[in-house]
Amino acid sequence: MKKYLGLIIVGLIFIIGSIIAGILLTPDNSLRVFDPADVNPILVDDSLKDLAEGHRVKPFKLLDQHGNETSDQWLDDKVYVIDFFFTTCQSICPIMTSQMDRAANSLSDEDEVRFLSVSVIPQQDSVPVLKAYADRIEIDYDQWRLLTGDKQQIYEMARKSYFVLKPAETGEGDGGVSDFIHTNNFVLVDKQKRIRGYYDGTNTKDVDRLIKEVKILLTE
Repeated sequence: MKKYLGLIIVGLIFIIGSIIAGILLTPDNSLRVFDPADVNPILVDDSLKDLAEGHRVKPFKLLDQHGNETSDQWLDDKVYVIDFFFTTCQSICPIMTSQMDRAANSLSDEDEVRFLSVSVIPQQDSVPVLKAYADRIEIDYDQWRLLTGDKQQIYEMARKSYFVLKPAETGEGDGGVSDFIHTNNFVLVDKQKRIRGYYDGTNTKDVDRLIKEVKILLTE
């Protein structure tokens, strides 16, 4: 009896050890969810600072490069990447557009992945201007939309949905005439409209990480 009991104990030790080893050796590919409490406090509007969990990006309606209305419904059940730019920018925006294009091409076979680039100078970046810009870099309309529209709505999106700039970077922080956003952030959003990552859109290695993490989200 003692012999069998000893074998059972040895067997249990082996099984438990195997389980622990499996846990320790299996890479954790899950991505964190970013809520207001997880973001640098200076980037979070006062109305959202107490939200520890449950943040979702807010609905929106803007015009795309073909003059069609594009809303958050285009992103339903999709993983997407969003950035903020303007067509006449000569500093970080061309680099960001090139990196976004590279990411879009790398993920072109993924029907559940989409890209958004939202103009921060919508009064200048009209639909025809965005169309010419999109044509120049041969954007796939079904995959990547360039958006323009109401400046106040765009700036509220940037600050209260995606946390890419502090509430009052310049001016009143309300999308007024003197308000201006200029950020190199790419933001990754999952199918539940939750923020899952921030990336430097001017950095090749960071965009490589973005591409990898988009694929991770597709497996969730």
